[in-house]
Amino acid sequence: MNVPKDLKYTKEHEWVKVVEEGTVLIGITDFAQSELGEIVYVEVDTIGDELDKEDVFGTVEAVKTTSDLFMPVSGEVLEFNPELDEGEGDNPAIVNEDPYGKAWIVKVALKDNAELEELLSAEEYQELIS
Repeated sequence: MNVPKDLKYTKEHEWVKVVEEGTVLIGITDFAQSELGEIVYVEVDTIGDELDKEDVFGTVEAVKTTSDLFMPVSGEVLEFNPELDEGEGDNPAIVNEDPYGKAWIVKVALKDNAELEELLSAEEYQELIS
């Protein structure tokens, strides 16, 4: 199972990548996409919203189930990945193909950088899913 060392993780199987000071990308892990199966739809209707850590920011729909997406950190949801957006890129299958690259789900302006330290390291996440 692919667990990049430069990311932070949650027990709910989201990953966080710092892209610039105070801004992060959030997606779901390789483990999560493999457990869900074929992803057919990703919905995020929280753009512009200030959300707290653990709030639901969207959903991922697979052929057999729908799963909530939880905020790993508090902050404002700035952007939904246009590759996943219905009508624009409209390619939710990239979550299965490239969960840590092209398939980031949202860009978030962090409210508190210290919350990053509360997330799991790659090693801790690897232990969780083993």
